[in-house]
Amino acid sequence: MLAESPLRIALLIDADNAPADKLDEILTELSTLGVINIRRAYGNWTKAGLQGWQARLLEFALRPMQQFDYSKRKNATDMAMTVDAMELLYTERPDAFGIVSSDADFTPLVMHLRAKGAAVYGFGAKQTPMPFVNACSRFLYLEALGSGHADGTLAAEEVSEVAAQPSAERVEAPPVPVVRAASLRVPTQQLRQDSQLLNLLRDAVNATQDEDGWARVGAVGTQIGNKASFDARNYGYATLTKLLAATQAFEMRDEGTSRVAVRDKRQGRAP
Repeated sequence: MLAESPLRIALLIDADNAPADKLDEILTELSTLGVINIRRAYGNWTKAGLQGWQARLLEFALRPMQQFDYSKRKNATDMAMTVDAMELLYTERPDAFGIVSSDADFTPLVMHLRAKGAAVYGFGAKQTPMPFVNACSRFLYLEALGSGHADGTLAAEEVSEVAAQPSAERVEAPPVPVVRAASLRVPTQQLRQDSQLLNLLRDAVNATQDEDGWARVGAVGTQIGNKASFDARNYGYATLTKLLAATQAFEMRDEGTSRVAVRDKRQGRAP
């Protein structure tokens, strides 16, 4: 049986709304999904504020796309990126797009790309408007990039969660070292006060549970991914398993293995 071909990814960066010092982490993240065939960064490179990008463009083989401002106090970068993304969609036909920006103006573009069958992985700052975040197949806050295991390895349950994702939009992270620094975790008390998060997790567990109330974490992750743009690292946890455990709202079984499963504690107390 032939091995499944890796995803072909087009990376488009809004340099006016993205920090150059996060390029390494962004490329590391996307490289776990597939091959980044197209790498472009858009901006008005005559601006002094973008001078810090030159060394990074050369270091990571990014093609700079020049876009002059057509009016004062308004850049045209977002329109240039949108036009190119549409052209790439119908000519090069990448399997997925990486969109780096905190600008909600890209929301209609992301919705169109996904409607045509392309996965969209978004990267932006924490202040990124939620319509853009939710439109993406998966959105990762730049502040959360770099979270992971101290030794740079993937835990067994993390590999299981990754493998369970739908093939069209799954995050295919091979079991190889990925060096990331730890990020600040949202404490349990704050997680438990986040009713939207708890409802999302509980609904996914309920939808995938067996007759005893247990749900495989991989299946829970798939259910969430089909419903919303979600990444446990945005809360400071390397895996969905660790986030579920941190909420203290679920019983855990077979932790540290590919069979890790969870059950809503409220159901466990039911007669």
